[in-house]
Amino acid sequence: MKKIFLYLLLPVLLLSSCVSRKDITYLQPNPSLVLNEEGLVPYNIQEYRITKNDILALNIVTTPKGDAAQFYSGFNTSSSGGESGSGSVNQNPTTTISASGGASGQAVGNTRFYFNGLKVDSKGDIYVFGIGFVKAEGRTLEDIGQEIQIKVNENFLEGKSEVRLNIDGINYFILGDMEGVGLTGAKKAHVQQLNILEAISTNNGLNRTVDRKNIVLVRKYPEGMKRVRLDLTREDVMNSPYFWLQNGDMILLSTNKKSMYGFGKEPLQSLSTGVTLLTTVLSIYLIFTKL
Repeated sequence: MKKIFLYLLLPVLLLSSCVSRKDITYLQPNPSLVLNEEGLVPYNIQEYRITKNDILALNIVTTPKGDAAQFYSGFNTSSSGGESGSGSVNQNPTTTISASGGASGQAVGNTRFYFNGLKVDSKGDIYVFGIGFVKAEGRTLEDIGQEIQIKVNENFLEGKSEVRLNIDGINYFILGDMEGVGLTGAKKAHVQQLNILEAISTNNGLNRTVDRKNIVLVRKYPEGMKRVRLDLTREDVMNSPYFWLQNGDMILLSTNKKSMYGFGKEPLQSLSTGVTLLTTVLSIYLIFTKL
């Protein structure tokens, strides 16, 4: 009778230990989802504010006759030969003076961006040659760019120059505690906006061992860091401002508790674990019954 009970217990253990579809399906219907009057999910995107140690790229585009090289530094001017540092000006329709040290249109890698970009110092300022110190910490790129544009207009005819201020894309980090090794690491996206599902799909998605109901996101602000939890199985996660990633965000993935004990992975693997467990229990039972 006890053996029959153990055999009946096996399917129950397997069913209770396996990860269900509700555990792995993204954006399941939820009554808490907020829609606007047009039936759309409104964008709830926090505008990124610059923090200490950020690095910015400043490009000032002007006409070839703008005499920009003499004012902003010949080192930062793109030359007609494509080399930085000669101080000559391109005879193209526009000339780019770049604080990142690269020619116009040329991709800037991490190393060049670090050594040649405008670094936000310990006081929260950036230093622009020919302009001086500009407050950056706690401000948006648009706000800082507008201030620099006003000062640039003092040296060029208004409407004859354009300030372009950027960061090196959206840099974010993914860290898993067990089987997310292939997904983990530093990531970069050269886009204006990026949500967490787009980031995950770009990195080949999550396997079934990851707990989608317990995603931790750590975000930095000028005042400090904030930690929040996201449930990607609920569609109302799209209402959260943390659904949209910002530069410097860290995504922490945790393993589902069922998967940590051998269950919740592939169905065949769960069955194998259950059979092994039952065999062990029966062996122990037979040993003790013969004593």
